[in-house]
Amino acid sequence: MPRIKASHPPAATDRPFTALVLQGGGALGAYQAGAFEALAARSGDIDWVAGVSIGAINAALIVGNPPTRRVERLHAFWERVSLPFVEPAVKHPDALLRPWMNTGAALWGVWMGVPGFFSPRPWWEWWPHPPASVYDTQPLRETLLELVDFDRINDGAVHFSVDAVDVETGNLVHFDNRSIRIRPEHVMASGALPPGFPAIAIDGRHYWDGGLVSNTPLARVMEQLKGRADGRATIFQVDLFSARGALPEDLEAVAERQKDIRFSSRTRLVSDLVRERHQLRHDLHRMAELLPKDRRARPEVRALLQASQMPAVTLVHVIHRPKPFESQNKDYEFSAQSMREHWVAGMSDMQGSLALLDAHRPPCAGGFCVIDHQATHSERRYGE
Repeated sequence: MPRIKASHPPAATDRPFTALVLQGGGALGAYQAGAFEALAARSGDIDWVAGVSIGAINAALIVGNPPTRRVERLHAFWERVSLPFVEPAVKHPDALLRPWMNTGAALWGVWMGVPGFFSPRPWWEWWPHPPASVYDTQPLRETLLELVDFDRINDGAVHFSVDAVDVETGNLVHFDNRSIRIRPEHVMASGALPPGFPAIAIDGRHYWDGGLVSNTPLARVMEQLKGRADGRATIFQVDLFSARGALPEDLEAVAERQKDIRFSSRTRLVSDLVRERHQLRHDLHRMAELLPKDRRARPEVRALLQASQMPAVTLVHVIHRPKPFESQNKDYEFSAQSMREHWVAGMSDMQGSLALLDAHRPPCAGGFCVIDHQATHSERRYGE
């Protein structure tokens, strides 16, 4: 993988550095598309988009298109991969029928595949030995080539990164346009969830879905902010699985709840750890001020302080919450009706988060603030 640009922290500017972090979650990714539509209508430039799995696909659609076409391309992708199923015949199913419709749509996608995304392998590939994946993701490659301008990703100003897992080492690998030329395979690798999807070969290595190790690339973004001493940073993290939920009362609810816990990547724990590390760096600089000037001027002290500089960070959490009629198949239920509901929910939740950000925008001078408009009052933290 030839290097094309040196990685470097963003330069300080008058406006806040803005990053968008997109979690994995399959069919729930329409929620992120809706959230981005609300964000794009309100905010200016985005400096960095980082994604995992379906978040990587959404990230490519965003960064790989000019600002005026990003929402349009997201719509094009999600309309393409949505299944009409029985929706034309039953436009407003009642509470009893809707779960069966969702299950039917999920099973249809499992059996027939999803247009523009994946297709089942033909029967002859299962004899005499089964293949290494159930589906072929070549349709996704063709969709990406049609809807994403990879030259824009690689040569544009927006920082882009996706995560995948090296199948043989088990290590998380970051594909970053600041160090390599991004191709469709890098995006596909980030979403290659086994055993459904095949490992993606890139330069002699094979990769699976980054969510197998970590479904939230927040820590990666925070680490890259080191050395940026001035200004502010706002990170919008759009998660598709909620770490918190109700006690399940039947096997279906148990399956859904365990999936939420597994793929939420302990969202609040990650943000708390990032916040603690940020606070430690801030405390280190405060302690250094107590040193005599000659000690503070020593090269090793100056190097340590330089490496630990961080901007004031506001983390805006936008989290998909379980909706009525959703079940454990929600991440592979691609019905058009569910897609539109996820999209609208993402728009609404992002609008609520932006309103809370405006109403309670903390100074965060040297600090780390978390905003989640769906959290309880006791959980909200606007600064320390």
